[in-house]
Amino acid sequence: MTELRVPKASDVLADHLRQRILDGEMSPGEMLPAERLLAEQSSLSRTSVREALRILEIEGLVSTKPGRNGGTIVRRPDADAVAHSFDVFIRGRRVRFRAVLEAREQIEPICAELAAGRRTDEELARLEAATAAVEDARDHVPDFLSANVDWHLEIARASGNELLAAFMLAIGQAVRAATDIQDFNSDAVRTAALKAHRRVLKASAAQDPAAARLAMHRHVHAYREQVQAVGVPEELELDEEDGTR
Repeated sequence: MTELRVPKASDVLADHLRQRILDGEMSPGEMLPAERLLAEQSSLSRTSVREALRILEIEGLVSTKPGRNGGTIVRRPDADAVAHSFDVFIRGRRVRFRAVLEAREQIEPICAELAAGRRTDEELARLEAATAAVEDARDHVPDFLSANVDWHLEIARASGNELLAAFMLAIGQAVRAATDIQDFNSDAVRTAALKAHRRVLKASAAQDPAAARLAMHRHVHAYREQVQAVGVPEELELDEEDGTR
């Protein structure tokens, strides 16, 4: 016989609770039974119950508030959960930065195309504000990088596609972390980004999907070429001391 792999009790409980949540048996905002009661109902130790809840919390399916008046509440997964899983995958698999940029170059023009065709007046106003925020931060690189990520996320959100928006949140964070290096974000790079943003904004305002897609494609393609020219490290790795890139 081959070796049998017996699942951990915490994994079994996590699987059971996860399935109930995903099947809609437990709704967002609903309070789970107390840890002690879950242990009694499942005939598992409180340690196993605690581990199971921690698994679900990492997945974004529950949130736990400690203390006498606390507890574990079912929640709806958000884009941050996708971004976290994506981040773990990139770092765990030592995914090449080139692959991240290639994925971005395929996804983001689609986001811009959909956003131009679907955006509401409110979403256009947010995009205009995000564009202004990047321009205001032009001379301070850290603020510029953060505002730039927010700008790209506004495009993705305006696409009306939650999955694309979640992917772009994950990709945007990875790109920002990898390119936050000395000598990359030059004045020329920032100036080119601002011009590209204005072109995408103009196409979105005009509700011209084809123009928006073309403008975004040119923007992210030029960015990838700049990365290759400067020589950004190929792997997105963790800093061993503080857990950042």
